[in-house]
Amino acid sequence: MSEKSVRLAAGELRVAVEQSDLPLEFLCDFASRRNPKRPFLFVSRVLGRHLPVAPQTMRMVHRRLAAKLGPALPGPALVIGMAETAVGLGHGIHEAWRQMSRRHDLLYLHSTRYHIDAPLLSHFEESHSHATSHLLYWPQAAEDAALLTECRTLVLVDDEASTGATFVAVAESCWRYMPQLSQIICVTITDWMGRARRAEIAHQMPVPSHFVSLLQGQYQFLPSGAPPPAMPNVTGNGGMKDHLLPANWGRLGRRTPTPLPAAATHLPVRRGERILVLGTGEFVYPPFQLARHLAAQGAEVAVQATTRSPILPGGPIHDTLEFLDAYEDGIPNFLYSVTPGQYDRVLVCYETPPSTAQHSLLTALGGEPIFFSPTEE
Repeated sequence: MSEKSVRLAAGELRVAVEQSDLPLEFLCDFASRRNPKRPFLFVSRVLGRHLPVAPQTMRMVHRRLAAKLGPALPGPALVIGMAETAVGLGHGIHEAWRQMSRRHDLLYLHSTRYHIDAPLLSHFEESHSHATSHLLYWPQAAEDAALLTECRTLVLVDDEASTGATFVAVAESCWRYMPQLSQIICVTITDWMGRARRAEIAHQMPVPSHFVSLLQGQYQFLPSGAPPPAMPNVTGNGGMKDHLLPANWGRLGRRTPTPLPAAATHLPVRRGERILVLGTGEFVYPPFQLARHLAAQGAEVAVQATTRSPILPGGPIHDTLEFLDAYEDGIPNFLYSVTPGQYDRVLVCYETPPSTAQHSLLTALGGEPIFFSPTEE
């Protein structure tokens, strides 16, 4: 068992790695959150959210985790990705699992912080989050809704697990709609629950449960007594967002591959050009596909996304940009660790209309907005 200690703004974080497929330093780093409920953050180096990541690395992570699910789990199966951080991870694992297993009974659905005019499947809370409430909607297509009710394997995806409470909250909120459910698989890049906590969480689940990750370990945080950081209001206004979200990228269920919009295939690319592809908020998997497309043409591409997660500078976190969100909530969003001039081009991808373009972000980065039209879904 390898151990590491990190001094953060509010105390000392100690981690111990029990087992890992890849080195800790490759998978993860650590930072201080502007959140008095939990002042530390496990910062993934392979997720493509807070730090830039090559799309090839992200795809490797998707495939490694999908391979751990295997081809023979009882179906139908529902994969749920947690907003906002694990929306793209869940979609990538679903897509990789579908391709590797050649199965057609795998449905993807992600939670969201946005209210839309659609039947609500469940609502659950993530107690330590900066924005606690999650919504899950019924799949839009009748055949996908039927698949959900016939689900035998539920796969819950998050970027990391520290207490496992979110997994229990999701399971308790939706398993009653799945009368044939026989098992739950909790998937993370890094699992910091420790053996005893994993056993406790498995006992709380409504059906037998298992845990899949690239790293298993445990952590201890020793607070220093420093004043807790102030957290900005990042919970949104709760308004209806249908006029901003005309397309279904996963909130209402997807079973088939998400195609790259036609307009994106016409972007001119120079071999060796350094390009950052930015997702915005919960819109991350289609930008990841765009990044893969550009990398295949010879560009040096990195993927990242804006976030509502407030983080203090330090360690891997630097060059913080703050700007208003793109969903008319009027709340701060952030981009971390992008140095001006680091890239030749920055493509900022939106699922929302052109009227929501974040001009201060685009100006700061010299960015080009890319709007994904719902007619090209």
